[in-house]
Amino acid sequence: MNVLDTTLQQSFPTVMVPRKEPVAEMQAAGERLLMAENGVFLEIRRNWISLVRQIAQFHVRTAVPYGRVVESTRLTSDRIPVDLIGQFASMARQACPNETGAWIVWSSTTQAFRLAPVAIITHDSGSLKYEPPALAGDEELVMDCHSHGRHPAYFSSTDNQDDRHDVKMALVIGNCDRSSPSIAARLCAKGLFEETERVPQAWYEAIWAAGAK
Repeated sequence: MNVLDTTLQQSFPTVMVPRKEPVAEMQAAGERLLMAENGVFLEIRRNWISLVRQIAQFHVRTAVPYGRVVESTRLTSDRIPVDLIGQFASMARQACPNETGAWIVWSSTTQAFRLAPVAIITHDSGSLKYEPPALAGDEELVMDCHSHGRHPAYFSSTDNQDDRHDVKMALVIGNCDRSSPSIAARLCAKGLFEETERVPQAWYEAIWAAGAK
């Protein structure tokens, strides 16, 4: 096998799931495929999250000599502080009618979150181009936030394209000129998008409080 293929496969290996014992968890950040009796699963590990998702099923009832896998999600960091959601809501209101953005990042060393505004290149009422914020030490992206100005919150086809390689939570705040802005949130995991059906009430309260200041 050539060097390029060897390097690619080492960075994204495939593991045959044993039948008689649990498959060993990943010990470092990365991703891999799990070949199981009940399909193909994507396993992702970051310092703040560990998750397993099914990405393919078998269409033929071939006897596959591997064990079964179940989907799972395990957060290894604390919950995102609601005051950071409120801080971003304030940024979104101040930027309205233009869009703006920020990252919520987390350090596994300090166990601390912070809001890191992006470096805006251009922005208007319907678009945002930016450079990622500078991160310190072992900080890593947990939530990618952007606003939609006066427009409703939703994830666009552009968002889908931008997010398909990432592992993160994503948050959109829209209708920023209103007393009750709209919110959309989802988990992005290497092309898998899982939109949150019910945004935590505490997030709404933090956003409303930001508008009252």
